[in-house]
Amino acid sequence: MHTTKTLSLCMLLVLLFNVVVAGNEDNSGESGNPFTPKGYLIRYWKKQVSNDLPKPWFLLNKASPLNAAQYATYTKLVADQNALSTQLHSFCSSANLLCAPDLSPSLEKHSQDVNFASYNDKNFTNYGTTRAGGFDGFKNYSDGENIPVDSFRRYSRDSGGHDDRFSNYAPDGNVIDQSFNTYGTNAAGGTGKFTNYGPNVNVPNIKFTSYSDAATGRNQDFTAYSQNANAGDQSFSNYGKNGNGADSKFTSYGTDTNVIGSTFTNYGQTANGGNQNFTSYGTNGNVPENNFKNYGAGGNGPTETFTNYRDQANVGDDNFQNYIKDTNAGEANFVNYGQSFNEGTDKFTGYGKGANDPKVNFKTYGVNNTFKDYVKDSATFSNYHNKSSQVLASLTEVNGGKMVNNRWVEPGKFFREKMLKSGTIMPMPDIKDKMPKRSFLPRVIAAKLPFSTSKIGEMKKIFHAGDDSPVAKMIGDALTECERAPSAGETKRCINSAEDMIDFATSVLGRNVVVRTTENTKGSKENIIIGSVKGINGGKVTKSVSCHQSLFPYLLYYCHSVPKVRVYEADILDPNSKAKINHGVAICHVDTSSWGPSHGAFVALGSGPGKIEVCHWIFENDMTWAIAD
Repeated sequence: MHTTKTLSLCMLLVLLFNVVVAGNEDNSGESGNPFTPKGYLIRYWKKQVSNDLPKPWFLLNKASPLNAAQYATYTKLVADQNALSTQLHSFCSSANLLCAPDLSPSLEKHSQDVNFASYNDKNFTNYGTTRAGGFDGFKNYSDGENIPVDSFRRYSRDSGGHDDRFSNYAPDGNVIDQSFNTYGTNAAGGTGKFTNYGPNVNVPNIKFTSYSDAATGRNQDFTAYSQNANAGDQSFSNYGKNGNGADSKFTSYGTDTNVIGSTFTNYGQTANGGNQNFTSYGTNGNVPENNFKNYGAGGNGPTETFTNYRDQANVGDDNFQNYIKDTNAGEANFVNYGQSFNEGTDKFTGYGKGANDPKVNFKTYGVNNTFKDYVKDSATFSNYHNKSSQVLASLTEVNGGKMVNNRWVEPGKFFREKMLKSGTIMPMPDIKDKMPKRSFLPRVIAAKLPFSTSKIGEMKKIFHAGDDSPVAKMIGDALTECERAPSAGETKRCINSAEDMIDFATSVLGRNVVVRTTENTKGSKENIIIGSVKGINGGKVTKSVSCHQSLFPYLLYYCHSVPKVRVYEADILDPNSKAKINHGVAICHVDTSSWGPSHGAFVALGSGPGKIEVCHWIFENDMTWAIAD
């Protein structure tokens, strides 16, 4: 009896030792520790999927990287959400999650000229205050950070003749949170220049609460602001308010953005002299939401110029309230306003109202909307397009007698099924995954975390997300989409563990399934040649389950059943060498009758709902499930 207990205790100790040690190994194969999340997922795949086809390592490698000891620790810790919150950053690091850093106020001071070559995640409480002359430069600030959180509470306040340069500020970030509470307030002379601010970012949250308020003769220049940004919001609360003889310049603001919200409140209000110039604002934007409230109001002799405002934008809304209101001999020029592709909504309320001898000039105004309370006697419209269809006609090309516009749809994003044959030369869109790298949570941990809009307060607390932070917006947007009612004939589910994805796919398709994705990203944004093509399930119409990533702290997929499709695998060849560079997976939707008439596929290909089939590639890290051949 004693011997049996001793042997059992020894075996348990050996097992526990092996669990902890093996948990630190690379579990890339089935020989990995079975007590890790990945080991469990491999066993779960074997149990739930009935065929013996090669395992989808691109899916299995998305399992949580926690080792066995960490898995046990966090599984216990997650039961107490307050305890988990105190360990958030170690949890995020170990589990490969997307979490914002916690920044405490910094009392660090820089009284001499500085030139930061590379800098990130910093909270400056007081920077450059009362500096006389000198130069501060930030060359690469928060370059490529997933969630860069940077704050300048007081920047160059009360300075004299002080120059600031941000050469490359927060490029290529995900969910960026940048804040300048007071920038250049009461500064005299000097210049502030942002050469490249927030380009190529995903869900920006950029705030200038007070920019150059009461500054004298201080020039501001944004060369490229938020170019190619995706979603998110930007705001300037007080820009150049009460300024004296200061020029402000935005060379390129929000060009090629997607669903960006911009708010300028009190722009140049009660400024004395000075010129405000937007050379290119919101050009080529997709569904821009722009709000100017109190623009140049009460100023003395300001000149406001928008050279290209929302040119070739798609839909969106613009709201100007109180534009050069109560100014003295001010001037406002729109050289090209809103020659949009699709009609949006533009509202001007209080335009030049109460102004003394204002000069208002629209050279080309291109949307069909309403002006309220504007100075009719001194406003000039050289070329006014009363119907946006006139502009639409100038921006489209005729294809087989149908109006087709490819500006808003990347070449190759949608194509016809007849293109999927050997020898076809076609463009491939950018199929690269733009999302930050994350892993699934183990199902036992994910199931214990709150996951609904009704519990968003608890989620924000766990992930240290302030009410107006980009992390809070990211969580709220994902949950809202998850709780959206399914479309007609659609079965959908948000998947926050790999096991849940397997369960959903097999519940729709049965246990004899295969999951596929495009092999790599080679050929993206280039012309390719289609090599050999194979139709899945014999090329017959079938149903599938498609899964697409959502932006969330941990890996989250939106999966939905897709009826009446044909799925293909195709070799992708280099058009010059004819060598195979990729193996793509494409899905063709046979029934498009429930799609909206403004869907990008019809914009690119012509036709309309239910009249044509539409095909597209499966992008990197997205996937499609089908019944095994």
